[in-house]
Amino acid sequence: MTNNDKLKLAQNVAVISGIFCSVVALLLLLNFWQFAKNDPIESQALEVLVERLKEDPNNDGLKTEIRQYDLLARKAYFNSQWQVKTGAYLLLFGAIVLAFALRVYYSLKSKIEVPDKVQENEITSRILAQKGILIVGAVIFILAFLASFATVNYLEKYDWETASAEGSAEAVDEGIEVIDVGGNSFDETDQISEADQTSSEEETVAEEVESRAEPAADQQPESLQEEKPVTAVTTALTLEQVRQNHNSFRGPLGQGISYHKNIPTEWDGPSGTNILWKSPIPKHGYNSPVVWGDKVFIAGADNQSREVYCYNRNNGNLLWTGKANNIPGSPASPPRVTEDTGLSAPTVTTDGQRVFAIFATGDVIAFDMDGNRVWAKNLGVPDNHYGHSSSLIVWDNKLIIQYDTNKGGKVMALSLASGETVWETTRDAKISWASPVLAQVDGKYQVVLTADPIVAGYDVQTGNELWSVECMMGEVGPSVGYSDGIVHAANEYATMVAIDIKTQEILWEDDMFLPEAASPLAHNGLLIIATSYGVMVCYDAKTGEEYWEHDVGKTLYSSPMVADGKLFMMDNDGVMRIYEFGKEMKLIAENELGETAGTTPAFADGRIYIRGEENLYCIGN
Repeated sequence: MTNNDKLKLAQNVAVISGIFCSVVALLLLLNFWQFAKNDPIESQALEVLVERLKEDPNNDGLKTEIRQYDLLARKAYFNSQWQVKTGAYLLLFGAIVLAFALRVYYSLKSKIEVPDKVQENEITSRILAQKGILIVGAVIFILAFLASFATVNYLEKYDWETASAEGSAEAVDEGIEVIDVGGNSFDETDQISEADQTSSEEETVAEEVESRAEPAADQQPESLQEEKPVTAVTTALTLEQVRQNHNSFRGPLGQGISYHKNIPTEWDGPSGTNILWKSPIPKHGYNSPVVWGDKVFIAGADNQSREVYCYNRNNGNLLWTGKANNIPGSPASPPRVTEDTGLSAPTVTTDGQRVFAIFATGDVIAFDMDGNRVWAKNLGVPDNHYGHSSSLIVWDNKLIIQYDTNKGGKVMALSLASGETVWETTRDAKISWASPVLAQVDGKYQVVLTADPIVAGYDVQTGNELWSVECMMGEVGPSVGYSDGIVHAANEYATMVAIDIKTQEILWEDDMFLPEAASPLAHNGLLIIATSYGVMVCYDAKTGEEYWEHDVGKTLYSSPMVADGKLFMMDNDGVMRIYEFGKEMKLIAENELGETAGTTPAFADGRIYIRGEENLYCIGN
């Protein structure tokens, strides 16, 4: 090939790559303009439909229209994000090719051309024209490249640490609402949230707690602040103990299975049928109740304080309130959170000797069973655009915390007795709102976590990563399901996978019905999925064969539970549907609580404990 041929080839490559870059740049700029014009978080059309639904709440056709519109809007939003990210990489690739082709072209041209004699003004004109073209091209390239990054990071253009210092009275940019979480509501268009971390000083304290005797819940006296020495004695939990209680989110080991019998199947909140007691909850929270012995624990928070509550399981009296205050490193003002997450979304956990809580401020605190404060620390204000919601779990004398944030993922284990860090493992994962699940494999326990992009298992004793499978994407809210050596992970607008925990082989995959918040439930060869738009689906856990589906037409954020051979599923309106747990769909009952509730129930000794919007309920025959 002669130099002239090479020159012509380089010229053609430069022209083609230049046209390519121009087209991609213009498309990116148009995409950015569309994002700036149309807020992806809010939709005026959807708001109009919701307002119409408020006026006509029994209009099933309107409900279906809202769900379909919301689904299309979200899919369009995530597709646009993918397109912009891909376009940015294509633009960068095209620019590199263009620069290389131009360099080759001018290098060859200088070797084979003898400059013509031209007038000085003609030379000047050419130089100016070339400079003009280069400047315009560079401006288009830079604007498009900046627009691509601005579009991809739409939900992250917010300084959460600064927001914490400024307080939560101002509006959050980019459509994320600032709320006083003393109020609460559910919205079908909202996303459930969940996790974060910037590492901070690790200090333990043994301070005062608000300890209360047992008066009626509506006649609580002022708290008595009193320092009490606490002896750090810890006895490791056994599987039998956790199965006798309900000590964490989704029950024993966080797997969604209760081993209690004689669970009631009929009740009615408005009339009081089979409602043994209900007690008001002082502060708002989306966390679920846990039970140990004769005590029920929940947490609540608002912009003023964060609290843990202990109720008598038999009569509903509020035994004590523990305040999460005076914690070194805790922010002066709480971070901004969305309405469907709040400041107290994570469920507490207990080992029968202490109860542990975590809040959206990054504060972690431990009380003994009588309400005496044992230790407290701050993990750093979470960098989370919804609010932290990953629940806690205990095992092997360790408090396990999934702390995946916008700044990176990590999982850590703290000493139950002192709060000191036992181990901490950095994860190759993005932000997540899912919670840890314990799985016993070959006689050893591991913590199984899900986030974008990995589902992974970690050794409970050391924190070492045992395995990981890259299969997930998006803003992951549901925790995993686990049974018979198979991990089930799923997320809305992503996929659902069944993973062999020993070989890491993906046994099957499906994307038809995907949960936004409700965690998959795997038990006795079956897999239960609950979508946010109100469809319950039952699969064969090993093959993915669908057995049945039931469209309940209600928002489902609560996670399904199995107890006493039955499947329990609470919708956000507070209606509990009870099914036979089997391959055929058989609805046993629909029971109304009388107030909204998107939490997950706890079971103990023939009773069900449910956290509603305003009250804690005990249900029994």
